Amino acid sequence: MLELSQILAFGLICLAMVLTPGPNMIYLISRSICQGKTAGFISLGGVAVGFIFYMLCASFGITALIVAVPYAYDTIRIAGAIYLLWLAWKALRPNAAPIFNVKDLSVDSPAKLFLMGFATNLLNPKIAIMYLSLLPQFIHPQQGSILWQSIQLGTIQIFVSVSVNALIVLSAGSIALFLQEKPLWANIQRWLMGTVLAGLAVKILLENRR
Repeated sequence: MLELSQILAFGLICLAMVLTPGPNMIYLISRSICQGKTAGFISLGGVAVGFIFYMLCASFGITALIVAVPYAYDTIRIAGAIYLLWLAWKALRPNAAPIFNVKDLSVDSPAKLFLMGFATNLLNPKIAIMYLSLLPQFIHPQQGSILWQSIQLGTIQIFVSVSVNALIVLSAGSIALFLQEKPLWANIQRWLMGTVLAGLAVKILLENRR
């Protein structure tokens, strides 16, 4: 079973990552504004299935990798920390792209909405790298099954991401308008997320090798 410290630390990373602008956020906001909240939730259903797909693939793959390859944990630990630093730089760099960069989208059928949400998530490099580089850092072989720990952590990520994205779908229009009219709050969000991601990256790099 996971310890409370593992759950809280991993949950914080999941929250910081889902609040960092990426393909999923932009697509769900754009879809919700252009076609309504129902279309946004159908698209979110596809995104959620994409999370489940990644979780299962990564859980079985990570289990095999950590067991079979010496120093695999250190390799993915360092790669994950570097990726977090890159995300932090994207948030903090001068002239960073607006958080809510809404795109015009055509009206699509429910089936297409679901498939587009699924495809958007599968092609999202942030999710792929998070599962392959960050999730293994919270797995402790001495605590039991690596596969079971991976599935538990993946479930936490899915819960956090789907919950936050559901709130984004519900309030996409009002949040986008607020941040466009109040750029100070958009800058505060960028600096807060960038600082959290950079701090997590430093913490990961300073961990002792298992």
